Amino acid sequence: MQQRREEFYEGMIAETVYFEGYNDETIQGYFARPITESIKGGVLVIFEAFGMVEHTKELVRKFAANGYYSIAPDLYWRDGYVDPVDMRAVRKAMGELPDTQAIADMQAATNFLKNQPNCSGKIGVIGHCSGGRHSMLFACNSDDVDAAVNCYGGRVIPDELTEAMPVAVYDMLSNLKCPVLGLFGESDRNPDPEQISKIEKRLNELGKDFSFHIYPEPVGHGFFADWRPTYDLEASTDGWERIFEFFKKHLK
Repeated sequence: MQQRREEFYEGMIAETVYFEGYNDETIQGYFARPITESIKGGVLVIFEAFGMVEHTKELVRKFAANGYYSIAPDLYWRDGYVDPVDMRAVRKAMGELPDTQAIADMQAATNFLKNQPNCSGKIGVIGHCSGGRHSMLFACNSDDVDAAVNCYGGRVIPDELTEAMPVAVYDMLSNLKCPVLGLFGESDRNPDPEQISKIEKRLNELGKDFSFHIYPEPVGHGFFADWRPTYDLEASTDGWERIFEFFKKHLK
């Protein structure tokens, strides 16, 4: 396993916040802001399947240290803590999270960002793993997203629909109003290269603004997750360069 790089950020303040989400219920989020009076955009960070782990909070701090207001809404908050090493609990939390609830919570977190005194109102969303799917889901169901990043988000083309996920994100792509950046690994199985190609084809048919990049084998799922053995230093370093360039362009 490659060595994890510890990140220490200055020039920002981070804290736990609370706001009203789906059905006016109070949920928790992790928020960070740059120490500056200049006008900045915001970035919504959607966690991977494991929930609000420290890595997610680090991503929020990373965006704030780079000049963005940033927040990660805890989409699992209502059901309590999910142990990231208990894969049965992780799959249950991920599979039972209703899309309607997630969309409302992400919209509430977006409103929280837009209400910050020096936020420009330009909002980007980024998600990894299940969060990548949620990033696409939200971009297809909100008028407040100016740029979306999908990092190896699976189930955009699901094997089966469920009560929690009754409509495939693939079938919502016509509603997409913002540019999309997709970053994937060739060795991934969900989404695999065939699924990625199908999504690309559909986005092209719809005339959407998007850019997908697939890192070659052995890069697979979870290559940004520097706390897991799936981490790939070279791919993640290049990916971060693409992400910041993408947000710089679209969140001016």
